[in-house]
Amino acid sequence: MILTNATIATMVAPYTDSSFGLIDNASIVVIDEKIKWVGKTSALPDSWSSSEQILDCQGNLITPGLIDCHTHLVYAGNRAREFELRLEGASYEEIANSGGGIVSTVTATRNASGEDLLQQSMPRLKQLMSEGVTTVEIKSGYGLDTENEIKMLRVAQELADKTGVRISKTFLGAHALPAEFKNDADGYIRTVCEEMLPRAYHEGLVDAVDGFTESIAFNVEQMERVFEIAQSYHLPIKLHAEQLSDLGGAKMAAQRGALSVDHLEYLNPLDVDKLGNGKTVAVMLPGAFYVLRETQLPPIAALREKGIPMAIASDCNPGSSPVTSLLLSMNMACTLFGMTPSEALGGVTIQAARALGLEKVIGSIEPDKQADLVIWDTDHPATLSYHIGLNPCAAIMIGGKWQKCLPWDHP
Repeated sequence: MILTNATIATMVAPYTDSSFGLIDNASIVVIDEKIKWVGKTSALPDSWSSSEQILDCQGNLITPGLIDCHTHLVYAGNRAREFELRLEGASYEEIANSGGGIVSTVTATRNASGEDLLQQSMPRLKQLMSEGVTTVEIKSGYGLDTENEIKMLRVAQELADKTGVRISKTFLGAHALPAEFKNDADGYIRTVCEEMLPRAYHEGLVDAVDGFTESIAFNVEQMERVFEIAQSYHLPIKLHAEQLSDLGGAKMAAQRGALSVDHLEYLNPLDVDKLGNGKTVAVMLPGAFYVLRETQLPPIAALREKGIPMAIASDCNPGSSPVTSLLLSMNMACTLFGMTPSEALGGVTIQAARALGLEKVIGSIEPDKQADLVIWDTDHPATLSYHIGLNPCAAIMIGGKWQKCLPWDHP
């Protein structure tokens, strides 16, 4: 198949100079599930130029498939009442300490069957897909016991099977302290390390391991114990860090070679150069910043200066970021955090791929990568960060197969 007469944002480095790796009057050759060639249409090899499967993209924009690299998409219930409480003056920590927050979602998720979870989660995934998302990371972390964490991870896999979207499954057993372990965080971490994570790993349900270092969650030493077990299984690690305070979790995770450290509002700018010399991705989650009405900005300028790759994600979750729009997250990253449209698109493509350890497979448009592509009803990538509430997604291809069709005829 040849997609021709397109403007292509390849997101092949360097793209941070606002170039987006743009090629105009361009074509892409897709064979089976992979990209085989990309470049100016005038340079298209003769052996492909006569293909019967040619789609005229009418000058529209093609980007890599978008990647939401941090979500808690599988859960039951909602926390709209807590949203009201925060507007009335209660803090995130106060709500959590009074039995709300993550623990309230745990109760609803434990009470839901796997089928219930699937039915409640599917609309959230379909909404992300409608905006060009072709890969989604989904975390567990609302079960907080072995059977319910396994249930969540199985639902994440079922979502992938039913939609064709690439799902990266992350074990987040160390998300919060369940009621049955009140005042025994070390005992719970022992259960995570000795029972929950080994079971999930041996059932083939884990692509990475995450945790939450914060005063309302776990300390750095406890998370190191979880990471030791994860790395003994050769599983990549990532961490929720420095969201509400600076506990040093990001430094620890980066020193252990973490794929990503996420949130980072309270990361000390002087510690930015400790994030693995650019090997660890800093994942920005502007939805949580917005919903929690946070005022402490992540150190974007320092991250940029030190060359730390920055990804952007929706952080889709029922409490701090009930966001199911990666396009909106891009806009918020630009408007609230001062990221550029080029950084924003890179943050949901190649940098998000790095945050999942998939940068050799997806995230940019170049030969031998998976043909995960989005055609947009626009001719410039900056418009994807500019509009609020407008979805210009015209077509989605995942692994060479159309998932959302064009309004024009196509092969």
